[in-house]
Formats: sequence, structure tokens, C-alpha cells
Amino acid sequence: MIINPIIPIWVMAIICILFLVMKRKGKMNYIRQILIVILLFVINLRIMVRDGDVPTVMPKVDIVFVLDNTLSMLAEDYGDKGRRMDAVKADCQYIIEQFPGASYSVVSFDNTVKRLVPYTVDANMVIETIGILRGPSEYRAKGTSFNETMEFMEKMLDDDRNNYRIVFFVSDGEIVSGQALKSYNGLKQFVDDGAVLGYGTEKGAPMKPINYYEEEKDAEYLYYYDSDYNHKLALSKIDEKNLKSIASDFGIDYIHMSKQSDLDSKIRDLQRKTNNLEMTEDMESKEGYADIYYWFVIPLMLLFVWDFVCNKRKVVYL
Repeated sequence: MIINPIIPIWVMAIICILFLVMKRKGKMNYIRQILIVILLFVINLRIMVRDGDVPTVMPKVDIVFVLDNTLSMLAEDYGDKGRRMDAVKADCQYIIEQFPGASYSVVSFDNTVKRLVPYTVDANMVIETIGILRGPSEYRAKGTSFNETMEFMEKMLDDDRNNYRIVFFVSDGEIVSGQALKSYNGLKQFVDDGAVLGYGTEKGAPMKPINYYEEEKDAEYLYYYDSDYNHKLALSKIDEKNLKSIASDFGIDYIHMSKQSDLDSKIRDLQRKTNNLEMTEDMESKEGYADIYYWFVIPLMLLFVWDFVCNKRKVVYL
């Protein structure tokens, strides 16, 4: 037996406690209230029981998103002063929608490199994970290091998966850590295709870091002091030289993103290649689980009906 809560257990626990605190008049009314709350809590747990072996489709296409989640990706120079990161989220979702049945993984990098999502066919989870990226706080940001990203990816991609691997490396290419960019050429052997997607403009744009104690609407533009102690608005500019170098090392295309349709030609090319592949490697028997929450919905509905009838008749049990 496993559980897969619909909403976090601690949140549901607070809700249930609040329902119980609002005690109803009458002994039977309150007992009925307690039973309803218990059933709601159990249903939210989404209990699943072993249901034998089920066939599992093994996709032969892996799509890896490597996403720059630094402060510079909050710069407002995409389209009509839109944030780079907002465009990235929309573009990643667009890519995912074009490759149904593929397996996805997500890596993000800012101060550190993290694998946010291991390989999965759950496209909605991937979209939701990318959707929560908002850059580090102003006080935590230390600058981008593409070298740590390269080292992390080398370990991650060096696995025994035999799927056709597509990598989308997404960044503005700006390096503020002071480290010289190392070659990504060692990763070429692990990648079949993909693209480096560059966001930003040469003119640059300001950015609003979102600190954890603030609402997004309260974010303010980032400023810094220059060598003469002048207070200046910080601007982030795209560095296409770095991005083209990474693309060349990977052996994949570089695309400067200014609108979503810039992806279309690359997507059509990838679709032609992946359509020639079998979308399933084999069928394996995996341990399966079935939902049983609906078993608890029936008594819950009966309690609701009983409660409705009692209140309709204004019956109060003492």
C-alpha cells in the first residue's frame, strides 16, 4: 500500500482541525461531523493498493532541459519587456507538447546545479516543476558557473540509457562568476540532437529579483555600486559567444529566441528524426497500484445525505 496525497498532508490536517473546532450543536450532529472530516482526510491521502503487474511502455526518446535559473534570467527584454524566465517556461511547455510519449528530465543551475526531475513520462509534472522557477534571492545569488553545470551533466548523461537523447540548454550565456568557460566537448558523445536556446538582448535589461519574503508584485529592480560608488541600475546582457561555443561543443544548433516560432524549424527537424524511431523499447511488467479512494466516497456521500435530511427537518439529537 502506498499514499499519494492530493494536497500536502499537513495542509489537510489544518483544514480538518478547523472543521472540528467549529463544533455543531447536538451529539449526533457532531459525531457525523467527525466522521465526515475523517473520511475527507482519508480520501485526500489517495491510498493505493497493489494491483498486480502492469505493462509499462518504455519511451525511446529522452528530452533533457538544462535551465539557467540565475538572476539574469529575470531580465525584462523578451518581446514587449517580458521576463526571459517567463518566456522559457512557455517555450519549454511548447516543446513538451510537440513530443508526446517522450521521457523528460530537468536540470537547473544558479549557485548550484540540481536535477529537479529525473527521467519521467509525466509531462504535467515537468511543466509544473519548470513553472515554479523564479531565480535565487538577491541575497543568495553568487553568480553563474557554467563549468559546474558541465561537470554535473557529464556525470548525469553518462548512464546506460540507450534512448535517443535530445538536450535543450537554455540560458542568456552571461557569466558573472569570473570563471572562464570550459569546453563542453566531452558531452558531445552523450547527445544525439537538441539546441542551445539563447535569451536576452545585446542592449540588456534590468531585473527584479524575487526575495522569499516578498510577493512577486513587490519586487524591485536590482541596483549595484560601481567602482566610484555610484548607485546604478543593474543590466543583464546576452552573451552569444558563450552560447555558440557551448552549442558547437555539443554539436547541436544555437537559436537566439525572440519569439516562440523561432523553435518551429528545429522542432520539425527533431520530429522527422524521432518519428522514424520506435516509441517503445519493450514491454516490461512493473508493479502496479490502483486507487481505492472511491471506496471512501460512498460512505461520505451517505453521510452528506443524512446530514442534509437532518438539517432539512431541523432535527437535533441530544
